[in-house]
This record gives sequence, C-alpha cells and structure tokens, in this order.
Amino acid sequence: MVVLGLMAAALLLFGILAIALAIPSYPAWLVAWSVVTFAAYVIDKTQAHRGGWRIPESALHGMAIVGGAIGGWFGLLGLHHKTRQPIFPLVLGAALVAQAVVWDALSL
Repeated sequence: MVVLGLMAAALLLFGILAIALAIPSYPAWLVAWSVVTFAAYVIDKTQAHRGGWRIPESALHGMAIVGGAIGGWFGLLGLHHKTRQPIFPLVLGAALVAQAVVWDALSL
C-alpha cells in the first residue's frame, strides 16, 4: 500500500509541477519522482531502524528507473541507506545516465 501511495504522490506532484507551475514535462517528471524516491528511502531507512515492514528493493529500483535516480542518490549517499548492497549504485548510476540521455535528446 505504501508503494502505491508513493506512486500516487509522484503523479500528483508531477501534475502540480507541470500543469499548475508550468514546469516543462520532463524536468517536472524527474523532480516529482526524485522527491518521492528520496521519501521512499527515508521511510525504508526508518523502518529498518524500527525493525518494521520494509519497502521492497524492487520498488526502490523501479522508482529510480522511472525518474527518481537523483532522489535515490540522495537517499543512498545522504542517508547512508543501502550502501552495503552493490546493486544499488549500479542501478542508480544506469538510471541517472539514461535520464541524462533522455534529457539531452529532448533538448534538441
């Protein structure tokens, strides 16, 4: 349920940024997903300390891939969350490169 709520929050934030604030679509998409991805890292880190339910790693990867790579990097480096798992920097790095390539392609 939390993952679905985070996805809904990303789409709502995207709508606010793109429609209400007239931010171009792709930057608005990246900002919305990055904010939500960072929030997911915060929630997961908090739950790890409490020994509670966790956000699935596949959901964290998915949020990074669809646009939240920058938020994922902030979560990884700023919160020191998931730093012992080598797959996280690889997924975040690949997602960030892909998002930069798309940004560049859309800037033509």
